[in-house]
Amino acid sequence: MGEKRNDYVQKLKKNIDRWNVEIGEFQARADSARSDLKVKYRNQMDDLKTRRQDLEAKVSELHQAGEAAWEDVTAGVDAARDALVESILAARSRFDL
Repeated sequence: MGEKRNDYVQKLKKNIDRWNVEIGEFQARADSARSDLKVKYRNQMDDLKTRRQDLEAKVSELHQAGEAAWEDVTAGVDAARDALVESILAARSRFDL
């Protein structure tokens, strides 16, 4: 893996680890919420988990991409990353963080 590609993947992994911690915090708040809020929080958590899975799948594709094609794959990775960040920002406001 080229140095630029490796740096890109390592940065993504650090961000994913940080976002996983934050998603865990959201999950704890959702689990301890009043029953009338749990449905709303559950929907938010489902969205976060789906977007995280999408990003992880794109990162896996990136690992499998050939050296010449990896930059083309980054567009999909970036889109999945941006969607997850958007969901995290929405969750922060919903969970008052």
